[in-house]
Amino acid sequence: MEFTERVIRTDGAEIAVAEAGESRAVVVLHGLAGCRDEFIPTAEALADHRVVLVDLRGHGRSTRRPEDLSRAAFVADVVAVIESLGVAPVVLVGQSMGAHTAMLVAASRPDLVDRLVLLEGGAGGENGDESAALGDYFRSWPLPFADVAAARAFLGEGVLQEAWIAGLESGVDGLRPRFDADVMEATASAVAEPRWAEWEGVTTPTLVVFGEHGMFSEEQRAAFVDRGRSVIRLDLPGASHDAHLDAHDAWIAALRSAL
Repeated sequence: MEFTERVIRTDGAEIAVAEAGESRAVVVLHGLAGCRDEFIPTAEALADHRVVLVDLRGHGRSTRRPEDLSRAAFVADVVAVIESLGVAPVVLVGQSMGAHTAMLVAASRPDLVDRLVLLEGGAGGENGDESAALGDYFRSWPLPFADVAAARAFLGEGVLQEAWIAGLESGVDGLRPRFDADVMEATASAVAEPRWAEWEGVTTPTLVVFGEHGMFSEEQRAAFVDRGRSVIRLDLPGASHDAHLDAHDAWIAALRSAL
């Protein structure tokens, strides 16, 4: 699949996107410390659509250290992408932090979104503010990694770890992630603030997808779905929080059901 790469300049950031295909637009937002490349297999499975993969601010090939890491800034970036490409209304898809962002976009600009798909997302604050622990974890990485083997030896094996390794960029001194620990900590802290009023105001038809072994308890999942206004829930057996990586076929089937 051949992607066209673009950089869209927003207020205080340059947002890198990759798009491919034609027809109805599907815009995909990755999770915290992720990048758009995680969703290339998703794009390839939706070759009959125009798929737009976004590197959110602070991630991937977008501005690495933006001054503004508020939820409003992330929302404004996505709005700018959709409007700049002229693809509205879109199917807006997000995973984890990307799902939280997608939900807020639909709440503030329902005219831009005609379907919403939230993979392992919530209204925020479900598990408290774990941003400091996340920051400490990312600061613990012994950077730079000498090579892929060294990165794998430290990070371990698993679909998320492999995605992190695939996203490492090469420099003169070794391999480093395309994100900084303090930026991830600040971003996670903003996501931890509950945004139930926004979620309860979303009128866009929404598919909420959870992995069987994801990060939310059944009580949290039920509360999120019950407080939505036009929601269908699907659970993916055997899947983790990163179901797009470890339950690809089931994820694509769920996604297609929303299209």
